[in-house]
Amino acid sequence: MRLRSIEPIAVSLPMLKPLIMAGETIARADNVLVRIEADDGLTGWGEAASAPTMTGETLASMVAAVQYLAPVLIGREFGDIAGARAVMEARMYGNNGAKAAIEIALHDLAGRTTGRPVHALLGNKHRSRLPILGVIGGGDFDGDLADAAAKKAKGFTAFKIKVGVDGPEKDAARTRAICEVLGPDCLISADANQGFAIDQAIAFVRAVADAGLDFLEQPVAGHDHAGMAAVAAATPIAIGADEGIHSADDIARHHAQGAARGVSLKSIKLGGIAGMLDGARLADDLSMHVNVSCKTGESSIGCAAALHVAAVMPNVAWGLTLTHTGVAEDVTQTPLPVSLGFADLLDAPGLGITVDEEKVRRFQVSV
Repeated sequence: MRLRSIEPIAVSLPMLKPLIMAGETIARADNVLVRIEADDGLTGWGEAASAPTMTGETLASMVAAVQYLAPVLIGREFGDIAGARAVMEARMYGNNGAKAAIEIALHDLAGRTTGRPVHALLGNKHRSRLPILGVIGGGDFDGDLADAAAKKAKGFTAFKIKVGVDGPEKDAARTRAICEVLGPDCLISADANQGFAIDQAIAFVRAVADAGLDFLEQPVAGHDHAGMAAVAAATPIAIGADEGIHSADDIARHHAQGAARGVSLKSIKLGGIAGMLDGARLADDLSMHVNVSCKTGESSIGCAAALHVAAVMPNVAWGLTLTHTGVAEDVTQTPLPVSLGFADLLDAPGLGITVDEEKVRRFQVSV
């Protein structure tokens, strides 16, 4: 069967509460959904979040990119996902978020057509249950402590604290207090989202050296490998790269320069879930840790894709960050289930979720 149509749909989803992070406060999630349809009427769905400071893509640019890529994909056998990735690369440089949304939709459709879950299309699963990183980032000291305690009470065992927002001293004090609330039996990370200068990042890691932090993600600018290496050399806390990882070459470069001991893999950075899996295999070969992550505010579509690929990766030592729980209303009939701080793998065909097209159109915005 062949692809009959490809439709990009820009949506703006309200957040339950604003997420405050370095240089940005997210009150609404601006994402592009991609709806593809085969010539027999079956549909597949994909998603990518706009991330101008991470990927350079906006809602408008992703919609335009999907429209530009559609002519080389319509009429193709949709099960040839590797071929689709190749023709997209040949037609357009970069624009990995737009390509990821299409590629996820192709996996969803291929799974629905063959009756297999997406993880079965990717390889052998290594795990059926994954710990979810509870994100703590409300910008309020007491509120963040209460949020940490509440998430721990709900069964969360892995956490990500947003830092890089109040300066290293205040961020360190808040981080130490949160670590004390969570205790020693949790995986605890901090994420600066490039928010520190090198000296600030070094001051932060020294201030939290004995607090129980397992890793610090992207303390300085993503392109500053020397700065990342300087921070890594100043602390026993593992340093992870996020905004600096857009390809396999980036992973190898961070490893070679001692700039990171682990990486955060997102579909919007690597052009889809196949690119994420390639990155995870390389990281494993280099003995680097992996965190699988969705961009803030992705719905159950993008989060289901992340769950499927995480299940087949060699290691996910730094956990899984799902963000659909932060949106006030999802675009699926039933949101991807998360229970007691864990997500269980979906074994229904495709992504395993059902998109509610009425909700999609309700949150659709014009670009």
